[in-house]
Amino acid sequence: MKAQCLAVIGLSLIVNGAHAQSAPSGKTLAATINVYVFPNNGQAASQQAKDEGECYNWATMNTGTDPFELQKQAASDQQQAQQQAQQAQNSTKGAGARGAVGGAAAGALIGEIADTDRSEAAAWGAALGAVHNRRKADARSSQAQASAQQTGASKGAATAEQITNFKKAFSVCLESKKYMVKF
Repeated sequence: MKAQCLAVIGLSLIVNGAHAQSAPSGKTLAATINVYVFPNNGQAASQQAKDEGECYNWATMNTGTDPFELQKQAASDQQQAQQQAQQAQNSTKGAGARGAVGGAAAGALIGEIADTDRSEAAAWGAALGAVHNRRKADARSSQAQASAQQTGASKGAATAEQITNFKKAFSVCLESKKYMVKF
């Protein structure tokens, strides 16, 4: 009996491939991807595991999608979008100071040309330059953050659609093997 159990487990691992091995213990392959499967013909758990493995491989081949890989990619995409938003936010640092330096130089030059107090003109130029540069930097940062969020949301929607298509294919295969399937 023990040898038969080991043979069934070994066969199940071969049929299911590496994907079944990545499923958390105690959960079926279908449960790990949030698909609910009920055996209509009283199939044994070992038969269900075998059928799920076959259908998983079939759905992967026919959709070109592996939900476990998509989950990894989605996490990576989300992290990348967060990094881009953080970089955009950090890009505004020092913008006011750079604007103040440029504004002070321009103000001093204008003061010299107009034959007025150069230090007062430089102070006004510094203030205007700081405000102007800071506003431009904030606008660029906001636009970059919005773009990063939009890209992340777009990728997320595409990933969700791919997973849904995979689940449809997986379900059709299991239904053909006499299981009731819901996701």
